[in-house]
Amino acid sequence: MLIGPVFTREVVTSPRRMGMYVTRATYVVVLLLLMSTAWLVLTGTQIVRDVGDLARFGTMLFSILAPLQLTLAVFFSGLLAASAVAQEKDRRTLILLLLTNLSNSELVLGKLLASLLQMFVLLAAAVPVFMFAALMGGISYAQIGRVFAVTVASMLLCGSLGSTLALWREKTFQSLAFTVLILVLWLSVGELIARGAFGEAWLGVATTTWAIGLSPWQAIVEAAGPFAEPDPALGILGSPVNLFLVVAAAAAVVLNLVAVAMVRVWNPSRETFPASEEEEEGKESIFGVEHDLAASTASAGGAKGAGATDPTVEAGATDPSLLPYAGFGGERLRQQAASVHAAPGRTRHVWNNPILWREVKTWAYGRKVLAIRLVYFVLFALAAVMLGGMVRGGEPLTFATGSLALAPLFLLSLVLVNAQAVTSVTGERDVKALDLLLVTDLSAKEIVFGKIGGVFFNTKEMVILPMALCGYLWMGGVMTLENALYLIGALAVLFVFAAMLGLHAGMHYANSRGAIGVSLGTLFFLFVGVLTCMRMMLAFSGTFEAQLQPFLAFMVGGGVGLYVAIGARNPSTAIGVASFLCPFATFYAITSLLMEQTLGVFLVIVATYGFTTAAMLIPAIYEFDVATGRVSFEE
Repeated sequence: MLIGPVFTREVVTSPRRMGMYVTRATYVVVLLLLMSTAWLVLTGTQIVRDVGDLARFGTMLFSILAPLQLTLAVFFSGLLAASAVAQEKDRRTLILLLLTNLSNSELVLGKLLASLLQMFVLLAAAVPVFMFAALMGGISYAQIGRVFAVTVASMLLCGSLGSTLALWREKTFQSLAFTVLILVLWLSVGELIARGAFGEAWLGVATTTWAIGLSPWQAIVEAAGPFAEPDPALGILGSPVNLFLVVAAAAAVVLNLVAVAMVRVWNPSRETFPASEEEEEGKESIFGVEHDLAASTASAGGAKGAGATDPTVEAGATDPSLLPYAGFGGERLRQQAASVHAAPGRTRHVWNNPILWREVKTWAYGRKVLAIRLVYFVLFALAAVMLGGMVRGGEPLTFATGSLALAPLFLLSLVLVNAQAVTSVTGERDVKALDLLLVTDLSAKEIVFGKIGGVFFNTKEMVILPMALCGYLWMGGVMTLENALYLIGALAVLFVFAAMLGLHAGMHYANSRGAIGVSLGTLFFLFVGVLTCMRMMLAFSGTFEAQLQPFLAFMVGGGVGLYVAIGARNPSTAIGVASFLCPFATFYAITSLLMEQTLGVFLVIVATYGFTTAAMLIPAIYEFDVATGRVSFEE
């Protein structure tokens, strides 16, 4: 068997799934579509006279596709590995694996490689496409080899990081959030090293070389270059790209060694067992601890009724065993008898919306969310310091450049809000808590709006702090008050869209990994994909006017893919229209932003993404039974 039965099972069963073939074909088609679009942009604005022009086109195309592929490989390998392990934990199947005679290495490495199998297949399918680009000239096969080596090394390292964090942490959101935050922090530190923020040399080696050896982004840029210049200070390693390969391999080995050594120490965690007396006094996860679930259910019964009545008294008053006490003034006896039937622990008053109460008043996603916020604060501080240095340094900052400087922080916040939303549903589905909610008298509005309110409460820092930076840009004179309000308003709409997209995917996809992949993949397509189009326009023409036609095929294809992702399982005309509007609207918004047409950007973002949010929200409320699978279309 290959690396144990876990990986062997994945290798045997993957070819039986249609999704693997669809994903592989879609990825290749997208790469070919990007190449064709770039060619149309080039021929529409310039005249290709000779082989040299064709070679320059190939070089530019390669410098765009290589970083794009790395970005997808880095983030999706980490997220897929983390979600694969987290799903096993949520379904309590990881405990069954621990009870078998699987060794720690077979379990950890098998699960890691099984989760990355899809990414390896995509990379293998992309090799012929990159080889075809080499036929245009300007690209050597050595460059392609270096690029794929850096991509594979980054993918193994990021997958190992996601797998190790998921084995350590108990909650799915914690695993995903930690993975994304550490990846972004890693890339940010690499950029700071490249800019000389930590000195000019370490151990006799230039910090630019260290940046290439430590950052996958710097390494892919170096690998995509025509020559891999050796650095005499590195000795036998030669080029900085080789340094990165060694560092990535060593880091992946260390992470997996830690996971192998600790997998049976971390799992099963104490959250799998009933809570201790110490936990009863504090906030704790309801659906992860049995006695808390009973307590909140009893409290919810009181809250849905009179609201101010003690739920234990209500429970005792309706208990047939207490009828002999009626009429004898035995209020104290009734309360004592009722306490026998009440859940252990102190009774807590539940709001009229128990879903929102649970999201706000309990540690529904574990106590380690505080560490997630701490890491986010570090990233926010880095972004604020860099932006503040640009403002105080007198660099010419406009509204467009200032907004794009904050784009990575905005995208990170959107990803975290989306991850919180989708895991808030998939986590409940995996532990069968969603089935309990569906048999209560809770309405669809209470569940949906309760979840949305909980998402924004738990990610309030990720929402407020980016908006605060927008206010800082206004106070620093980078943008006017009008433009700052436009930016804050557009961000608010996008945050609501990201939260609703996560809930929509979580309700429509029974498989947690599928829901997380669709939800986060949609965000990446809408923003990273369109930014790639902008990069192509800048690289080949330098202008934005009259450039929509070459991108029509890409936008239409993206609309089809978006509809299949979010609308195929519950089709509606509104979702169909929104799926085709979003790519065009995002394209127009980014283009107009760079040309500082701020009012148009605000109106388009609010109208398009507000409509898309409503298109997902209304079916979630009025077709809730169908969306969650409680009632099928045939019924």
